[in-house]
Amino acid sequence: MGAKTQLTGTVVSDRMQRTVVVAVERQVRHSLYGKSLRRTSTFLAHNADDEAKAGDTVEIAESRPLSRRKRWVVTRVVSRAPQV
Repeated sequence: MGAKTQLTGTVVSDRMQRTVVVAVERQVRHSLYGKSLRRTSTFLAHNADDEAKAGDTVEIAESRPLSRRKRWVVTRVVSRAPQV
C-alpha cells in the first residue's frame, strides 16, 4: 500500500454539509510552444467539523470513496481567509 497523496489548495465553496470544494492549481508546459500554463482541478473533500470555510487554504489527503465524487479529506487548514 503506497503513501496517500497530499495536495494544497483553496476552498472555493463550503455550501454543502461536511463537504468543501477545493481548487488545486498546477503549472504545465505547453507541449509545442513551451509556454507555462496554469491549470486548475477541483476536488470534493470531506470537511468533518466544518472547520474550513470559503477562501481558506487547506491541505487535503486521498481517502477511500466517501460518495460518488468525494475521495479526499481535509487534513488541516493551512491559512484562514482574510475577514472583511
